[in-house]
Amino acid sequence: MPTKIARILASSLTLWIVLVLSLATQPACNLVKKSVEVDKLLTPLADADTPQLIAMVNKLTSVKSIRAKVDIQFEDTSFATSGVAEKYRTADGQIIVQRPGKVYLIVQAPFVASDIAQMTSDGEHFRIAIFKGEEKYKKFVRGTNAAVYSKLDGTTETATKGKVNTEAQTVKALSNLRPQHLTDAVLIRPIDTHAQGLLYARSEFFQSEKDPTSKKRVVRGYYLLDELQTQGDGSARLLRRFWFNRVNAVQFTRIQTFDDDGVLTTDTVYSDFKPVSEQNITLPAKISLTRPQDHYEISLTYQSPESVVLDKEYQPEVFVLENKTNLPEVDLDAPKKP
Repeated sequence: MPTKIARILASSLTLWIVLVLSLATQPACNLVKKSVEVDKLLTPLADADTPQLIAMVNKLTSVKSIRAKVDIQFEDTSFATSGVAEKYRTADGQIIVQRPGKVYLIVQAPFVASDIAQMTSDGEHFRIAIFKGEEKYKKFVRGTNAAVYSKLDGTTETATKGKVNTEAQTVKALSNLRPQHLTDAVLIRPIDTHAQGLLYARSEFFQSEKDPTSKKRVVRGYYLLDELQTQGDGSARLLRRFWFNRVNAVQFTRIQTFDDDGVLTTDTVYSDFKPVSEQNITLPAKISLTRPQDHYEISLTYQSPESVVLDKEYQPEVFVLENKTNLPEVDLDAPKKP
């Protein structure tokens, strides 16, 4: 009898243990089996060493000048912290850029050959002529490239969603654009590996972003090439950061510049690489320049890449705008009146 009771107790205990283990492992099984969708990593990833990345950038810097007709898209990001940005309608334009640091830009109203604005920089000083819009924007402005100025109207207006894009808005935006910001964006400064105190460091980076073709979020692999200026105290300062897309093949896509305090000053994205001009040199047909501290973004797209003129020498006076229409002049460097 005791043996029979013992067998019954043993069987009951075994069933109890099996039941407890089954219940205990059930949540774990559910966790293992549950599928979670994540951003897809784009592959294959191409490889390149530091000298190859440097050579890729310097290949684009062989161009000495560019003249082209462009589509210009301007966006005011003054209210980006509130989730609002003002995007202005696309304007026609003509641009001439020449090393070192020279630019001449004409902004025209779409469909008609009417100039909205003209601006130049000779590498040290800039001049801007605004021909359209409200009277307070119709000015001829002079300034120094290295100086920091407030917005021309001195006020900050509240942005509103759904605002109609008008020529007046475009003029307001362009009045605060500085032409010298375009020179390094269109004609990238070469990488000089022999310059004293400059170091270059390559690193790997992965970023989640929206795929332009599928509109889904993907993970894209990049190489980052940092240009560092060594300091006397053993530290280094970041000057420029070059981005290279690694998916399928290594392709230069972006450059960021930083000030003495490490603050991002310029973020330029290059896309739609294709042969341009009669020389069939591969260059980016679209350039998007963002100035976070100046609160604007401007995109330039070549209207006809095959008609772009490269490496022509332009006289210095081309990059010095004259006030031929007798607009009211504003000298930003003039002493302020009490």
